[in-house]
Amino acid sequence: MTTPVPTDIYRNLAPLVARKNRLSSQTREFHRRLPGYEASPVVDLPGVARLLDVEKVTAKIETSRYGLPAFKILGASWAIYRELSRRIPGLESRWSTLADLRRETESLGGITFVAATDGNHGRAVAHMASLLGQQSHILVPAGMAPARIRAIESEGATVTVIDGTYDDAIAASARMADDTHLVISDTSWEGYCDVPLDVVDGYSTIFTEVEDQLPDLPTHLVVQMGVGSLGTAAIRAAMKWDAKVVSVEPDGADAILASLRAKRPVEVPGPHTSIMAGLNCGAPSQIVWDELWTGIDLAVAIPDDAAREAMRVLADAGIVAGETGAAGLGGILALAEMDDWQATRKSLKLSPRSHILLLITEGATDPTAWEEITGRTLE
Repeated sequence: MTTPVPTDIYRNLAPLVARKNRLSSQTREFHRRLPGYEASPVVDLPGVARLLDVEKVTAKIETSRYGLPAFKILGASWAIYRELSRRIPGLESRWSTLADLRRETESLGGITFVAATDGNHGRAVAHMASLLGQQSHILVPAGMAPARIRAIESEGATVTVIDGTYDDAIAASARMADDTHLVISDTSWEGYCDVPLDVVDGYSTIFTEVEDQLPDLPTHLVVQMGVGSLGTAAIRAAMKWDAKVVSVEPDGADAILASLRAKRPVEVPGPHTSIMAGLNCGAPSQIVWDELWTGIDLAVAIPDDAAREAMRVLADAGIVAGETGAAGLGGILALAEMDDWQATRKSLKLSPRSHILLLITEGATDPTAWEEITGRTLE
């Protein structure tokens, strides 16, 4: 196995600061009430564990949630529900089924849910809007794979391609907000904080499931980072479990690594063109910055070839993972190829008794690219 080395890493001392535990089971109870709920599976990767000289590597396979090929529906559904709750007094006590929730939502009249996306978040918002009998308008950056646009449109959404980056699409979505257009974003800006925090809370379902699924909790979490929402949910779990966190980003969109180095949120100018499309974000979400700063132990930025190699490793293990979905594995494999790997192990307290958790956050959302990269045919 030959993995290209990362272009940059940053060891962070901020996690020495005490952090507040906010991991909750509340959102999982909500997700259980939606039709089609199942806990996503966990799979051991013994070959990767041997390569990294650790006791166990576990992958949480987030490639099928409510029929969608990514974990994003967990954050989108909870954030939409919480936004509706702020507009419909007493909603929490007035529904038990999706049909009930849909009826309550109709009391608001026609609503359009708006989101900017690199793919999976927007499709999740569109899917939830459809379940509620409402409209959705999804803004995407220029250059998005046509397969991902078609997938969003398949949920009944109107899709608009913005001539610019993901961050430009975010800005355009913010301008659309009014009484009938509810913006459901996983990143924040001035005056817009509640929904992105709800998205983070929605992702906690992943980690409460892990607590039920694994008798021995992980000592290390490796998490791919976009704006940092999933990363924040992982940090909250890691704090509860006393685990360390490694963040992984594309080397051309490493806003969180750059922000950690600057000790404040900074923007990495686009264009962001990594094949890890879900991670092509130019700036961290401001509202979760403090948790990222105090929660990430080591940040790594990797080239696209590292994600490709990870996709092939996962395919050999029978796991169909897209470019973003494989990024976490790509990051830890790339670290293991570096000359100072032993020093990195020591700084992370990795040992033969360690247990690493990876998040496989999407399936083959661009099937043609997956087949070209892995040399396999999708069933």
